[in-house]
Amino acid sequence: MDVVMTPIHREGHLFVALFFAASIVLMALWAPLGWIGLVLTAWCLYFFRDPHRVVPEEKGILVSPADGTVCLIMEATPPAELGMGDEKVTRVSIFLSVFNVHVNRVPAAGTITGLAYVPGKYLNAAAEEASEENERQLVRMTTEDGDDIAFAQVAGLVARRILCDLEEGQKVDRGDRMGLIRFGSRTDIYLSAKLKPMVKVGQTMIGGETVIARRSA
Repeated sequence: MDVVMTPIHREGHLFVALFFAASIVLMALWAPLGWIGLVLTAWCLYFFRDPHRVVPEEKGILVSPADGTVCLIMEATPPAELGMGDEKVTRVSIFLSVFNVHVNRVPAAGTITGLAYVPGKYLNAAAEEASEENERQLVRMTTEDGDDIAFAQVAGLVARRILCDLEEGQKVDRGDRMGLIRFGSRTDIYLSAKLKPMVKVGQTMIGGETVIARRSA
């Protein structure tokens, strides 16, 4: 029988190596500690997994930027750092637990038009105020349909590093990998007026696959 291994994100290679090396040392000192270390190594492999996703090709849709659970859908002002004005738009927030895939994906094809990193706190990522108080990486883009949208990688209680591979002016495709947050975290997406959310609070999302919004006529 063929065994299919899920690849892991490059950010995980060092962590897996360190966890495994520590497990070997602990095993030499006291076997039960070594087994605990191996369990943690296996969890590290699981956390940094980067599975293949089948991105839908339907026109006029946005896909979820992350795995997780929709925790908030509300009207909110786009991040001031991105210069999108003061008019409120629909914001959909997705909470990622430590058991979700943490590789983030671009929700639509288009061009990256702005980036801003904002240092901050490490509040519970599911809390409403996390969008404005926590450490976050902000991204603005113009989609191929001409919509001006934004999305954000938001750190959480145990997240201490946000990785974003995007560059201003970069052309991207829907579902492209854009970075990773470790370990628990949240992503927000700010929709334009012509984009209608297609999800509900409590819904489970699959990054790069679940349709999160659709463009109205």
